[in-house]
Amino acid sequence: MTEAPTEVVAQFGLSPRLRQRRFALLPLRGEGTPFTELQGRLPGDATTPADLADLISSIASVGVLQPVLVEEIDPGDGTHPAMKLAAGERRLRACRWGAVNRPDNLHFAALPAVVCPGPLSDEERRIWQLVENLARESLRPGELAAALVLDRCAVLLGKLLAGGHAVPAEVYAIDDPIARFTAMERIRGNDKRSAAPWAEVLTRLGLQLSPRKARELVRAFAEMPREVAEEMDEAKVSLHTRIRFVELRRGREQAAADIWAAVKNTGRTRLLPSALAAATTNEELSAEQALIEAERVQEQADAARADKLRTKPDAQVVRVDARLVERALAALRQLLLLLVQGAELGEHDRGSLALLLDQLGDVLHKGAAA
Repeated sequence: MTEAPTEVVAQFGLSPRLRQRRFALLPLRGEGTPFTELQGRLPGDATTPADLADLISSIASVGVLQPVLVEEIDPGDGTHPAMKLAAGERRLRACRWGAVNRPDNLHFAALPAVVCPGPLSDEERRIWQLVENLARESLRPGELAAALVLDRCAVLLGKLLAGGHAVPAEVYAIDDPIARFTAMERIRGNDKRSAAPWAEVLTRLGLQLSPRKARELVRAFAEMPREVAEEMDEAKVSLHTRIRFVELRRGREQAAADIWAAVKNTGRTRLLPSALAAATTNEELSAEQALIEAERVQEQADAARADKLRTKPDAQVVRVDARLVERALAALRQLLLLLVQGAELGEHDRGSLALLLDQLGDVLHKGAAA
């Protein structure tokens, strides 16, 4: 049975080693380079499979967006710690190729990594990988908010202990993430050195999430009853709509509750944004009236879209310029001739060309089928 994200992160915060993880830029060549024993193979510096070509091109343009996970193993003999890859083999292989073949590209100068002191147990490593992937998973807003707050608790706990603050055992045992963080903040008091700002928490995690987005997620989570948050998770209610719900709830708690109950009971959750907007504009509306107004707004929007589609002129077929096709064919014929005569393509060019030809074949096949 898969553990809930909040339970995983709760375990995460209790591991002293996992709380010491940090963000770092690791070298791709020489001492300190990450190694991997995943799947029984080592990534080669000069090998570029075709399936890595797109990843290499992406990294060359925008860099590594999701840091790899690296376990730092101290051999205990005074030598440099070994950096063992825990997750991110394809990113490591792509960056190694880039470091060798594109040394002038700054995106291949170092490897962004979240580094954790080892050795880790199998359980710690599994929890770590799950937590670090939170931002990439299709987690529901409530789950992600709870996980982020618990991780912030873990960072704050480390700061408190390092600052000499005693943290009672009952604080560790608080299940509710917001309540746990609030209790730890009381212990921190005015000690600014022990604070856990969002920017630091997200940097340590290596998550591509802004502090503003994290605050919005947590605000909607903190101000909403847990059962409502879970119901909205199930109904796939967006973060923006949750924030509007919370804003209405601040001044008119019962009105917000009645609107959510009416939407939930009728199964028309798509009307929630418009119903909240109607209730916010006109405080005299009941939940049922807000729902009727939302339905009217929705019908108007649907009718406007239908009219636009009916009045849209038939799309003109765009013909590809014959001269462009001829130039492309001439270039391909020349390339083929050079390859037949023994010329060689670079590894990255070979992969990129193979991917492009595959895509072109798919498009031509679909066009013929149509």
